[in-house]
Amino acid sequence: MDSETASLLHKLLLQERTAHLGTLRGGAPMVSMTLYLPEMDFSGFYVHVSRLAWHTQDMLQDGRVALSISETDDRRADPFTLMRVTIRGEATQIKDGPKDAWLARFPEQAINFTLADFSFWRITPRDARFVAGFGRIHNISATELKQ
Repeated sequence: MDSETASLLHKLLLQERTAHLGTLRGGAPMVSMTLYLPEMDFSGFYVHVSRLAWHTQDMLQDGRVALSISETDDRRADPFTLMRVTIRGEATQIKDGPKDAWLARFPEQAINFTLADFSFWRITPRDARFVAGFGRIHNISATELKQ
């Protein structure tokens, strides 16, 4: 991947704030919308989720997940030209997450830190597939993602 394409991926991961989280539920895929926070070097992605949510229950059973992030639909004629990336990885529940950074990115989510059922999960990337637009597809290892 050239530096211009890498810059587009970097911008996408930092600019967008919502993702679709794919988990395995009873052996079948389940996808739900969530908020995410990337580590600055993209070696991990954080989600702050309720244990009442199906995706959290699923991650407790099987940590294999996919996080799909897409450029916001701007109603262009061909939505296939929107950039998107899917990151496959392993989700692990963590005791202390990046609360200050989370609240800087999502100040309206402060209430969730008063609720006992929310916790941070860190998704460690295995690999990724970046579509920089129609026909511009890149398979990326976890190491390449960090670079």
